Amino acid sequence: MVSALMIREAVGRYGHENLGFFWVIGEPLLLTTGVMALWSFTHVSHDASVGVVPFALTGYSMLTLWRQIVFRSLHGMRYGAALTFHANVKYLDILLARSLLETVGIMAAFVVAYLPLYLLGALPLPNDPLLLFGGWLLMAWFCAGFGLLIAALTELSDILERFIHPVMYLTLPLTGAFYMVDWMPLKIQKYLLMSPLVHGIEMFRAGVFPPSVVTHYDPYFLALCALLTTGIGFPLMLYAQRHVEL
Repeated sequence: MVSALMIREAVGRYGHENLGFFWVIGEPLLLTTGVMALWSFTHVSHDASVGVVPFALTGYSMLTLWRQIVFRSLHGMRYGAALTFHANVKYLDILLARSLLETVGIMAAFVVAYLPLYLLGALPLPNDPLLLFGGWLLMAWFCAGFGLLIAALTELSDILERFIHPVMYLTLPLTGAFYMVDWMPLKIQKYLLMSPLVHGIEMFRAGVFPPSVVTHYDPYFLALCALLTTGIGFPLMLYAQRHVEL
């Protein structure tokens, strides 16, 4: 059921004609490549052992995952209400399909960008693929759980939607996309590590960067935060579905 909804979402979003399904990968790929090129010219990295290209690619891929899942969850129940007339389709299936589509599409874009850059010598082989994919999946779980919260809250109050966009901009320093925790003073590090987003991106980068690059993350903390958002978001979604405007 979820896979069928993913295909329907992709077709509805990008259409059958022209590049069609390519845009599931192509849209995040173009955005990531553009930002990566910009960061390369501006020399964002502050550590000689951290290449600008892998720093930009890992940072913006994770940032895109976070933003896309959250924004696709805005009024996600209302926009998918027509599908619930099918007996087997639930609101959870619709929201899960959207989150999975973003998770798979952005990871595919990451891989498609990574391979040619590796062949050109701009990127090394991943240091630890298990950490790379583990960090990605934990981050996707956290984002999906947070997406359930956003879908439910925006269904219960239209006013909240107006606050989501500015709040998402305010979360940018909490994502860890633009810095490594180890670059920061010790007093600041402990506050940054209160953000589950930082743990996700540091773990993801630990899977790409060589062991000489110091990363700070706790997968158990990230999993706990993901479980918490899901545990709150799921029952709230069940309550909010009674108030969906058809």
